[in-house]
Amino acid sequence: MPTDTDAPVLKAKDYASDQDVRWCPGCGDYAILNQVRKVFAKLQIPTHETVFVSGIGCSSRFPYYMNTYGMHSIHGRAPAVATGVKIANPNLNVWLVTGDGDGLSIGGNHLMHILRRNVNVKILLFNNEIYGLTKGQYSPTSPEGKKTKSTPQGSIDLPLTALSLALSVEASFVARCVDVDKDITRVLERAAAHKGSAFVEIYQDCNVFNHKAFEYATDRNTKEDSIIRLEHGKPLIFGKDRDKGIRLNGARKCEVVNLNDNGVKEDDLLFHDEHDESLAFLLSRMKHPEFPEPMGVFYSISDDCYEDLLEQQVEQEIEKKGRGTLESLLNEGATYDVAS
Repeated sequence: MPTDTDAPVLKAKDYASDQDVRWCPGCGDYAILNQVRKVFAKLQIPTHETVFVSGIGCSSRFPYYMNTYGMHSIHGRAPAVATGVKIANPNLNVWLVTGDGDGLSIGGNHLMHILRRNVNVKILLFNNEIYGLTKGQYSPTSPEGKKTKSTPQGSIDLPLTALSLALSVEASFVARCVDVDKDITRVLERAAAHKGSAFVEIYQDCNVFNHKAFEYATDRNTKEDSIIRLEHGKPLIFGKDRDKGIRLNGARKCEVVNLNDNGVKEDDLLFHDEHDESLAFLLSRMKHPEFPEPMGVFYSISDDCYEDLLEQQVEQEIEKKGRGTLESLLNEGATYDVAS
């Protein structure tokens, strides 16, 4: 958030670096980049107090294109780097950009731990269900049967659901949006305002190796029947005519119903509660085409941040033992004299 009241008002173009943006023409990353810049301008996030950290992949070129500090780090290890940055200077706005390959395969372990620790870092995971940078192999989120260069007979792996993973490791903020949908702005603003690890999955089109994977959620003729826009405290209603909804059939099973069909009313539907972890997990399991896919904020709670707790520990030790020196650290305990 802004800290310098005398700073000039920043526009979206002020967040653009001097680097040429180099993604494939038509890539969904362009749309995400533009939206991030617009949101930063709206919130007046200071460029000199912001750091973007990424791993390896198409999405991980992001730091080059933001007029902020940044680090293009190691494959899958961006969460560890981002954690270090935030601990070293908790006043920085730290954003992490990753992909379904970088973040959920080699980086799955690191992603899990930054979320459970609730480090105050905003995490954008671009999910295009493919490895784009290495030319079209299947990824952890590729659907079963997906034929790629590395699965010519079709993938036999069960795809990983990013939001279910985030919720299962106690993430304090979990959301989903689509690269070219209007709600991406609202989701990014909510993530920026959240204190703690904010995990945002962004469905992103790889127009070279997995084009139109999310067409059901982007095509104007189909998307309103294929997604549900989550609103806290509101019933789960969807459809072009707002005439369909989601109802519980038993304790743990959802079903699609038509409003006013057999007396079905809005009050019979599931109502969204961002603070209900069980409901958020249930929604994360709803997949197209059996269900419309939820978009927006699934889960949001307040909790202690890792860097704050760590700083408290350090201050408590200093209060008890005093501020140490490097010389005392090196010479305390068991020491040895080596005769020359």
